[in-house]
Amino acid sequence: MTSQPPLVSLKNVNKHYVDGDVHAMRDVSLDVYPGDWISIVGASGCGKSTLLNMMGALDRPTSGEVFFRDTPLDASGDLDQHRAKHVGFVFQSYYLLPNLTASENVQIPMFGTTLHATERQQRSIELLQLVGLSNRIDHLPDQLSSGQRQRVAIARALANDPALVLADEPTGALDSDSGREVVELLERLNRENDYTLVMVTHDLELAKRGSRVVKMHDGVVQESLV
Repeated sequence: MTSQPPLVSLKNVNKHYVDGDVHAMRDVSLDVYPGDWISIVGASGCGKSTLLNMMGALDRPTSGEVFFRDTPLDASGDLDQHRAKHVGFVFQSYYLLPNLTASENVQIPMFGTTLHATERQQRSIELLQLVGLSNRIDHLPDQLSSGQRQRVAIARALANDPALVLADEPTGALDSDSGREVVELLERLNRENDYTLVMVTHDLELAKRGSRVVKMHDGVVQESLV
């Protein structure tokens, strides 16, 4: 695999939601290494999104431990700050603010940093160029196609140069052509820009484009393929 230590490690993680008596994760152990592209597959309700939320510190285990660079997340202090500095999120829905331009939407995660306004603007332009939207910098979301909106969302996820990018069904709301373009973009960001990517998907063919495929069933990592 790699001689580097894991970026994220889950050790015997369980997640039980008392409301509804749901065991979303059962004794899951998994390592994510720098530069990985891990695709998480499985049926609806099998625990894929819960696993992603654990990696991104959006949720806490009922038992077990999640580590980031060998430090337990519970010991890392402010989890909001951890997410802002180290994790970028891409969701099926774009969650763009409709009254802000593409550039302004990309800048939102930067407002908690020390960057000045001109630096935020320049960074957003560079990121929109990276995702192929240099001609859409001042467009509002309703002036963009669905695929372009998702590209803006990806640029926003990269705003603070995160160590880890988590994508939950990033092509789920797109047509096949737009979905293919978004996947090719994510692939390029992983392979050429060395972003570590973990992606949830129902599409097995899409999943196989990653470096590793993790299959979940009823909250259990059933199979991890390289």
